[in-house]
Amino acid sequence: MDLDAHRQALRERDAAWSATVSSGADLDEILDFWTDDAVVIPPGMPPVVGKDALRAYVAGSLAVPGFRISWTTDSVDVSADASMAWILGTNKVEMTGEDGHPMAIPGRAITVWRREADVWRCCGDVWNGA
Repeated sequence: MDLDAHRQALRERDAAWSATVSSGADLDEILDFWTDDAVVIPPGMPPVVGKDALRAYVAGSLAVPGFRISWTTDSVDVSADASMAWILGTNKVEMTGEDGHPMAIPGRAITVWRREADVWRCCGDVWNGA
C-alpha cells in the first residue's frame, strides 16, 4: 500500500475542498467532502452532526455578510491500512464585522478523514483560533 500516494491524494482533496468552499460554490458540492455522519465542532459552538445539520450550518455561514473561509494543509498522516487519516492545517475566516468593516480570524484545525470506496471524505472537523 502506497501511503505516500494517499497523503498526496488527501493534500489535493483538501486543497480542492478549500477552493470549493472559498469560491462560494454550490452547497451540495461543499457538503460532498463530508461523510454522512460527519461531526463538525466550530469554535464556541456545540457539535454539528450529520449532513442535514451541516447543510443548515453551511448555508447559514454562507449567508453571513462577507463570509469566506479558506485553509492550508500543514501535515497529513494516514493509518497503516489507509482507511483513516488526519490533517493538521491553518485557516482564515473572513466576514464583515459588526462595525461594517472586514475582519479576518486566523485559526488552526484538525480534520479526520475516512476512505469510502476510492474517495476520501472528512468525518471530523475541529478548529479554534490561532
